[in-house]
Amino acid sequence: MYAIIRAGSKQYKVKKGDVIAIEKTDQSEGEFTFSEVLAFFDGTSYQVGLPHVGKVQVVGEILGEVKGPKTIAFKYRRRKDSKSTKGHRQTYHEVKIVEILAA
Repeated sequence: MYAIIRAGSKQYKVKKGDVIAIEKTDQSEGEFTFSEVLAFFDGTSYQVGLPHVGKVQVVGEILGEVKGPKTIAFKYRRRKDSKSTKGHRQTYHEVKIVEILAA
């Protein structure tokens, strides 16, 4: 059994027990419900939503904040001392999928 959900602007294929990193939300920790389920497969039948599958919810638990890999922006111009380096690390929420509820 798995589902395809939308969290933020990205889509994830999840099943029970998966740990995913989603875009940071307003909620800090605890239980989190994904109501935007785009597709659902229960082992025998496949449901595709237009745009969402009704009566299917994915319940997850926010484990905490994590930081992604560092990206470096390096600008170089062919003049003396004309260069700049800036780094950035995006913060994410780490979510463990607890259960997929289908009516």
